[in-house]
Amino acid sequence: MFRTIENSNQTVPVMIEGKSYDAPVGISVAATVLLYGLKKVRDTPVSNAPRLPYCMMGVCFDCLMKIDGAPNQRACQVIVKPDMVIEQQDGAAELADEQ
Repeated sequence: MFRTIENSNQTVPVMIEGKSYDAPVGISVAATVLLYGLKKVRDTPVSNAPRLPYCMMGVCFDCLMKIDGAPNQRACQVIVKPDMVIEQQDGAAELADEQ
């Protein structure tokens, strides 16, 4: 079902839940957290049920995470970058009002 992408021997450093990892260049944040065995990426706001990436194409929103301090990011739609900080999201996150 999954295949290794070309140039996957090249990596970038990322922080996932405060731990340092080397993520293959060109993969999504969702693929990275699945690669390293994260048990959940968020909890649902109503029942606090744990969620992991599901559709991997931006439709289901089960992969919402806090990425570089910004909440509600679809991890399957964000490609890892050097020194990216990736955190689980607990429940619904408030977004700052744009002015």
